[in-house]
Amino acid sequence: MRLRLTALFLMLLMSAAHAAPAPQQVDIPLSSGILHGQLYKPEGEGPFPTVIALHGCGGLGNHSESVLPRYRDWALQLLKAGNAVLLPDSYGSRELGPQCRVKEMHIKARRERVADIAASRAWLMKQTWVARDRVSLIGWANGASALLWAVRPQSAAREAGPDFRAAIAFYPDCRISAGLGWSARVPTLVLIGANDDVSSPPACRQMVDGARGRSALTRIVVYPGAYHDFDRANMPLHAAAGTTDAAAPEHGHLGTDAEARAESQKEEVAEWLAR
Repeated sequence: MRLRLTALFLMLLMSAAHAAPAPQQVDIPLSSGILHGQLYKPEGEGPFPTVIALHGCGGLGNHSESVLPRYRDWALQLLKAGNAVLLPDSYGSRELGPQCRVKEMHIKARRERVADIAASRAWLMKQTWVARDRVSLIGWANGASALLWAVRPQSAAREAGPDFRAAIAFYPDCRISAGLGWSARVPTLVLIGANDDVSSPPACRQMVDGARGRSALTRIVVYPGAYHDFDRANMPLHAAAGTTDAAAPEHGHLGTDAEARAESQKEEVAEWLAR
């Protein structure tokens, strides 16, 4: 009986993997090379609202898949809602692996990754299928920290074209930003767990509270009982049972009430992107 259930489960995993649309690799010019990205795009000519999705310190993919399950599932969810999704590969493009430990950090969130965001935006502005006034950002952990730097008034794009529509940061490291008097020029939403054991919920709250009155709309949602990396509990079975991110240090424990939290996150993300 157990073997039968295992076989059925594996068949479901395989059918789900085959049903998911494959992303298209795109090459984005950088001042010092090429930034590779994975693109999920709705069928048709558009123009489509577009989301630049920024991976965490474990990287975008691994040796067996170009996009890890968590990012793929979020991309497919956004795609289903009518968005194109561009996932720039900040590490793989530079032939680097995970950057979760201090000794591994060759790519800085506030430097190279902000440059990657700017290059991705500039590339999208030239695509006819992009709704140029509806390009948003979403990021996880290290990618979310890069997002916080990218939406500061000092980081405004010099290229012509509309600014980002909105930004959503999953459990960023807010400690440096909070100490610098961070503010945002575009509506920015921070999602973090109250029990985050990697990032600092108090620092994120301090950062957002300090930005009120001197920046674009900012908001923070703190999920009770949730730890760092909490949205991995929200992935479908085929993702949760598949390969995990390469960087264990980025993974905290999962909090309680994951199903209710998953629905809340989906609603928060959808509402923020629809602004």
